[in-house]
Amino acid sequence: MTGSTKKFHGIALKETLGMPLSGFKFGKKKLKEEERHLQANNRDFNLEFEYANNSIKTSKYNFFTFLPLNLFEQFQRIANAYFLFLLILQLIPQVSSLSWFTTVVPLVLVLTVSGVKDAIDDFNRHKSDNHVNNRPVQVLINGRLKGDKWMNIQVGDIIKLENNNFVTADLLLLSSSEPHSLTYIETAELDGETNLKVKQALTVTAELGENLQKLTDFNGEVKCEAPNNKLDKFTGTLILRGEKFALDNEKMLLRGCTIRNTEWCFGLVIYAGPDTKLMQNCGKTAFKRTSIDRLMNVLVLVIFAFLALMCFILAIGNGIWEHDKGYYFQVYLPWAAGVNSAAYSGFLMFWSYVIILNTVVPISLYVSVEIIRLGNSFYIDWDRKMYYPLNDTPAQARTTTLNEELGQIKYIFSDKTGTLTQNIMAFNKCSINGKSYGDVYDMAGQRTEITEHTEKVDFSYNQLADPKFVFYDHSLVEAVKLDDAATHGFFRLLSLCHTVMPEEKKEGNLVYQAQSPDEGALVTAARNFGFVFRARTPETITVVEMGETKVYELLAILDFNNVRKRMSVIVRSPEGNLTLYCKGADTIVYELLESSCGPLKEETMEHLNEFAGEGLRTLVVAYKNLQEDYFQEWQKRHHEASTALDGREEKLSELYEEIEKDLMLLGATAIEDKLQDGVPQTIETLTKAHIKIWVLTGDKQETAVNIGYSCNMLHDDMKDVFIIEGNTSEDVLDELRTARKKMNPDSFLDSDEIIKFENPSMKSRILPEEQANGVYGLVINGHSLAYALEGNLELELVRTACMCKVVICCRVTPLQKAQVVELVKKYKKAVTLAIGDGANDVSMIKTAHIGVGISGQEGMQAVLSSDFSFAQFRYLQRLLLVHGRWSYIRMCKFLRYFFYKNFAFTLVHFWYGFFSGFSAQTVYDQWFITLYNLVYTSLPVLGMSLFDQDVDDRWSMQFPHLYEPGQQNLYFNKIEFVKCVLHGIYSSLILFFIPYGAMYDTMRSDGKAIADYQSFALMAQTCLLIVVSVQIGLDTAYWTAVNQFFIWGSLSVYFAIIFTMYSDGMYLIFTASFPFIGTARNTLSQPNVWLAIFLSIILCVLPVIGSRFLKAQLMPTISDKVLRKIRAAKKQPPPPLPKTRLRRTSTRRSGYAFSHQHGFGALIMSGRNMRPKLPFTTTGTFSPNSEKNRHK
Repeated sequence: MTGSTKKFHGIALKETLGMPLSGFKFGKKKLKEEERHLQANNRDFNLEFEYANNSIKTSKYNFFTFLPLNLFEQFQRIANAYFLFLLILQLIPQVSSLSWFTTVVPLVLVLTVSGVKDAIDDFNRHKSDNHVNNRPVQVLINGRLKGDKWMNIQVGDIIKLENNNFVTADLLLLSSSEPHSLTYIETAELDGETNLKVKQALTVTAELGENLQKLTDFNGEVKCEAPNNKLDKFTGTLILRGEKFALDNEKMLLRGCTIRNTEWCFGLVIYAGPDTKLMQNCGKTAFKRTSIDRLMNVLVLVIFAFLALMCFILAIGNGIWEHDKGYYFQVYLPWAAGVNSAAYSGFLMFWSYVIILNTVVPISLYVSVEIIRLGNSFYIDWDRKMYYPLNDTPAQARTTTLNEELGQIKYIFSDKTGTLTQNIMAFNKCSINGKSYGDVYDMAGQRTEITEHTEKVDFSYNQLADPKFVFYDHSLVEAVKLDDAATHGFFRLLSLCHTVMPEEKKEGNLVYQAQSPDEGALVTAARNFGFVFRARTPETITVVEMGETKVYELLAILDFNNVRKRMSVIVRSPEGNLTLYCKGADTIVYELLESSCGPLKEETMEHLNEFAGEGLRTLVVAYKNLQEDYFQEWQKRHHEASTALDGREEKLSELYEEIEKDLMLLGATAIEDKLQDGVPQTIETLTKAHIKIWVLTGDKQETAVNIGYSCNMLHDDMKDVFIIEGNTSEDVLDELRTARKKMNPDSFLDSDEIIKFENPSMKSRILPEEQANGVYGLVINGHSLAYALEGNLELELVRTACMCKVVICCRVTPLQKAQVVELVKKYKKAVTLAIGDGANDVSMIKTAHIGVGISGQEGMQAVLSSDFSFAQFRYLQRLLLVHGRWSYIRMCKFLRYFFYKNFAFTLVHFWYGFFSGFSAQTVYDQWFITLYNLVYTSLPVLGMSLFDQDVDDRWSMQFPHLYEPGQQNLYFNKIEFVKCVLHGIYSSLILFFIPYGAMYDTMRSDGKAIADYQSFALMAQTCLLIVVSVQIGLDTAYWTAVNQFFIWGSLSVYFAIIFTMYSDGMYLIFTASFPFIGTARNTLSQPNVWLAIFLSIILCVLPVIGSRFLKAQLMPTISDKVLRKIRAAKKQPPPPLPKTRLRRTSTRRSGYAFSHQHGFGALIMSGRNMRPKLPFTTTGTFSPNSEKNRHK
C-alpha cells in the first residue's frame, strides 16, 4: 500500500486534502485496504486509518433519503413512468381528451401503498439494527471497565466478555478465566455447529489475566490481513516489546460466536461492524421482483409499441380525412384554435389517442396486483395449519410482493442444522452381546409404535440420572439391575471412552460439555443406566458405577481423526486391570475384531442394518484387555513417537493400529439426530412436485450424508451417489466430468449444444435442461466447492449438479452458500428458494428469489432477512403446494382476464375512429370510461383473484404434480399474452360491429329513429360489460357467495348508475356533466337492442367454450389429467390412510459422525484445560451418599 512505511510507524502525515496518506482514503475516493495496522488502547492512532466502527446497517433508507430513493425505485417500474408521462400529457389543453384527475388519483394511490409498505419493511430493519447496535458491552477505558453500546466499540479497544455473551466484534483473545487462557465458544451462527470449539490466547498475553492495570498498559501492535470473508483463516503478527508473535485463527473470537463454559475473557478488537467476517459473509439486501413482474415490464413495452402503432394509424387517418374532407367542412366543424393544417391536426390527434387508448395498460392493474398480493399474504399469516403452538409461532409473510413466485419454485437450498434437524441427539437403540434393545413389544410379542402415550423407563432410582433422558425399553434396565456382565461392560465403555468435560456447580447437578452432541448423548445414556461419568483430571476418570465411585487411571487417548474414524482410551481400573476401550464407525472397527467374534458380528450386523434402515447413526463399541509388560513397552514407543520431529503423525498412526487389533465386540449404539417433525414426508412430497433439493451445510460430510439418508433424500435405489472431494482444481474437474459422463454420456459428444456456452462472449448464459439416465446424488466438500466455483469450473459444476436429484454441500461458508444459489440463478431459468434458521444462512436467504427463515434455536437473524417465516420445515410443503400454487394460478388468471377485458374495452375506440373522422371522439360515455375499471369490473376480478382455487388444499398436497405448470410458467407467458390480445381484438370487433349493425338505420316501435351516437354508446358499453361478466364466470373455478355478490352486484350497480345519471333530474342539476338525458330508458326498452346484446354475448363466448372443451379432450394438460383423477376420487372417497412410520430400508452403514476437533484428546491428556475446582478431582473414591467423603 502506498505510504505503508509511514503508516506502520504511526506517522499521521496529512496530504493537502487533509486525509491520512496511508489510510484507506485518498481525497474523496476510498481505496481498497491491503493490510490492517492497529495498536491496543490507542484510539487516536487507530482513528487515523478511519476503520469502520462496530455499528451495522441493514436498512435501505433514512428519514431524508426515503422519499427520493423510494420514488426512484418505483419509477423504475416502466408503467409508473408511463403514467407520469400520461399525466403531463393530460395537463396540455390542446391534447387532453380526458380529465387529469383520472390518472393522478390512481398513480398517487399506487405510489403511496407501495411506499408505505417499503417504509414498514425498512422500519423493521431499523428496529433490528438498533437492537443489535445497542447491546451492552464492557470496554476498558483509562484503566476502568465502562459499560458501553456495541455500536461505539472501535478497532483497538479491549473489551470484556462473560459466559453466554455474544462476541461483540472480531477479537484477538488476550486472556481468560480458564487454565492456559483457553476459551470455549459455540459457532452455531457461523457454521450451524453447536459442538464446543476451543480457542487459546498467546502465552505472552495470557499473563495479563484480569489485571486491569496490566491490560491498560498493554500497547501491542497488530499487523494483519485486510477484512475478508474467510471464516477459517486469519494471518497476522503481534509486536510487543520489540518481539513478534504469530497470530492465527485459533486465537480469534469471531462476531456471531457465543462464549460458553468460560467465566470471563478479554479481547482486542481487530475488525468491527461491517468489516467482521460475519458481516462480510452476509451479502447485500437485494431488491427482489417476481418473474411475472419482469415479464410485465416487457409486456408493457410491447403494449406501448402496440399503442403507438394504433395512435399512428389513427393520426395518419385523421391527417388524410382532414385534408380531404375536414378542410372543406370547417364552416360546420371548425378546426381548433392554433390548428392550421391537416398534418398538425394529425399530430395533435396522435397524442389525444394516446390518452384515450391508454386503458390498454390501466393504472388500476397495479393497484389490483398489490391488493391481490396483500390478500394472499394474509392467507399465509392466518393459516392455522402453519401455526406452531409449542412456541406460539404463526407463519408470516414478511414480504407481500413475492407470493406468486412461491408457485414456481424449481430449486430449494436448505440448511441442515436447525432446519431439517432439531439439533438434538437422542440415544435411541443399542445392541449388546447380540441382543437388540430400544423397541417396545405388546403382550403378544408384536413390535408396537412408540407414541407420546408409551410408558417411559423410570430412572428415579438413580439420583444422578438426567431427568430429560427418555427411553422406552424396560428390558435394558432389567439387564443392568441383574448385573449382566456384557451390559455393564457396554455402559462402562460409554462412560470412559470420550472427550466430554463435566461441570458440577451443585452436587449431583451434572452438566456435560461435549465437543460433539453425539458424545453427549452416549455419555448421558450411560449416566442414566447407572454408569455416571462424574469427573476427570489429566490422569484420571471418575465414574459412579451403580452407586459406587470408581477412579480409573487414564493412560492414553488414541485420538479420533478423519482417516481412523474411531477413538480409543487405555485405562487402568481400581482393581489394576488394563483395558483398551474403542468406539468408531462399524466398517472400520469390524476390521479390527478378533476372529472369535464371528457369530456375534453377524447378529450385531443384522441389528446395525436395522438401525441404519431407520436412519439412525450407528457406532460399534469394542474392548481389549492388555498385558502390563506389553503396554509398558508400547507406552515407551508412544512417547518417542509423540516427541518425534519428523513423521510424528505417521508413527503415532502405526502405533495406534498395532494396539487396536484383536478387539472383543461389545455391541453397537444407535443415535437419532432428531429430525424436525414431518421432514422426510415433506421432502418426499416436494420431490414428487419435481422440486430439486440441495442441502448446504457447514457440518461435516458424514453428518450431512447421514441426514440425507434419514430424510429420504438419498436412498439405496439411487444409481450412484458421487462424492467430490478433490484438493486441486484438476482433481475436482476430473471428478465432476466422471460423474457427468456416467449420468449422461451424450453430453461429451461434439453435437453437445452446451459447448457454445464455453464462449465467454455469449450473452445468453441460460443452460437447457439435461436429463440423467437414472437417479443420482452428489456430495461435495467445502474445499472442493471453492475450486468448483472458480470461473472455468462453475459451468461444469452446474451441469453435473443440476442433473442430480439431490445435492449436498458440506463444510461450506455462508458466502459459499450464497455463491451456489447465485450460480443456479445465473445458469438456470428457474426460481430458487433458500431456507435456513441461523445467521450463517442470511447470505443465501438474501440471494435466492425467495428467502424463508425458520424461527429456530440459532436466533432470529434468518427470520429478519427472510421474505417468509415459520417455525417448522414441514410447513414448507403447504407454503409452496397450497399458498404458492393458488397465488400463482390466481395472479395468472387475473392478468389474462385483465388484459383481455381492457383490450376488448379499448379497441372499440380504435374501430370507432374509422367511423368518426378519426376525431378522438370517445365511443362510450365519459363516466363509463372513468368507472369501468374502478367500479364495474374491479370487484368481480378481485373476487376471483382472492378466492379462486381449482382444487382445495387437501388435493393440492395429495397430488404434488399439480405444481408443475407453475415451474414451467404455463399459465401466463408471452404466448398466453398474445392469446389474450387476440381474444380481446376478436371481442372488440364483435362489440363494435354488432351494435353498429343493429343500430344502423333502425327505427323504434313508435316509428322514431334510434340510430344516434348516445344510443349506440349505451348499447356498446352494455354489451361489453355483460360479455366480460360472463367471461369471468367462465374463468371462475371456485364459486363463493362473495363471487356471486360481486358479479351480480357490479351489473346491478351499472344499471342503477346509468338510469340515475341519464335521468332528467341529474341533467337539470349538472347540465354539462350528464348530457345522456333519457338515453337509458329510450334504448333499453327496445327488444331489438336486447336481441343484439344477446347475439354479441353468444358470438363472444361460444368460441371460448368450444376451444376449452376441445383442448381438454384432445390435448389435456397435467392439471386436466389430475383434475379427472380428483373428480373420480371424490365420487369414491378413499379409506383413511393407516398411520405408519416412514421407514427406510437400507443396507448402507451409517457411520458415527465425530464432530469434535482432532487433537482434543491431546488437550485433555496435557491437562491444559483442567483446573482443580471440582470437589472430586483429586479423590480416589467418592460416594454421593457419604458425608465423610465430601470435601470442604
